[in-house]
Amino acid sequence: MLTARLVLTPVGLDNVDDLLLLYGDPKVSYWTGPWNRAAVEAWASSMAARWARDGVGKWMARDRSDGSLVGRGGFTRVHLGGEMVLELGWAVRDARTGSGYATELGHAALAWAAEHRPGEPVLAFTEVHNGASLAVMERLGMRPAGIIRREGLVQGRTGVQPDAPFAVYRIPRRGDQPDANTPGAT
Repeated sequence: MLTARLVLTPVGLDNVDDLLLLYGDPKVSYWTGPWNRAAVEAWASSMAARWARDGVGKWMARDRSDGSLVGRGGFTRVHLGGEMVLELGWAVRDARTGSGYATELGHAALAWAAEHRPGEPVLAFTEVHNGASLAVMERLGMRPAGIIRREGLVQGRTGVQPDAPFAVYRIPRRGDQPDANTPGAT
């Protein structure tokens, strides 16, 4: 799949070295956790299996002009709140952050979902203090949909915590009414 600046290809085992490079960036590592080769190989294998089984997964994102690694992103099908949803996520190389790549990747993923998975709920979640990802979610037209707790980072605490709060954002469905208490509601 192509965007204005990116080439998106499904993640597979041939991407392990690039994923290690991505997950080795300090900011990416802070949010996604420390990775080693075995963990990245297992994740890439799992993602390839998801593409084969579910027809959906994460993409590697490369610069169209020179093929260099920008990041990865796309969907994972997960059960959340009693329903099967497409969870949208992304990680962009530290040197490329702040240039709109996460938003560009997110828009491409949403267009893909509208064509290939119409009607399937789309959401994203991140730690409540991850301002950059929260801003991307809002730029994508997602709206706050609650808080979940899972293993992750808690502002002011060191290391991964077992019960970290994550903000959930959702693409509004047809017929959804904006909540007057929701930021950005009209």
